[in-house]
Amino acid sequence: MSDVDVNAPCLGCAIVGGSTRPVGGVLARSAGLVLHGVASPSPLPGWVVLTSVRHARALYDLDDEAARELGPFAARVMRAQREVLGAEHAYAFAIGDVLRHFHLHLVPRYRDTPQRLWGRGAFEGTPGDLRPEAELEATARALAAALAG
Repeated sequence: MSDVDVNAPCLGCAIVGGSTRPVGGVLARSAGLVLHGVASPSPLPGWVVLTSVRHARALYDLDDEAARELGPFAARVMRAQREVLGAEHAYAFAIGDVLRHFHLHLVPRYRDTPQRLWGRGAFEGTPGDLRPEAELEATARALAAALAG
């Protein structure tokens, strides 16, 4: 694990506020939520994150508007990961053990994704698994376009 404390200052607040740009940047916004690219190197193109606009520790702390929007917004994104990016499946993870600002990882799985990267294994990619930043940017832009259309 990195020595960088993602909670001082809060990485989620920095992304939502625009002072930090993850790969792909902000892709879409909806009632109390922001969709953006994952803020770390990724072994899977199209890995995105839904983050609460308001600083909230976890799902149980979301305001009613963001909580109501979370499921429908996540479902739209996951459908786009399948339809636009060709993912076979998409996972949703809200772990919150590292970053203490609510965020939901939406992680696509492709036909050629090695089984060791399925499910929670996606977080365990090795340096050799990481995809080029240009590929991650391109898939993020494709998702953004699909969600805007």
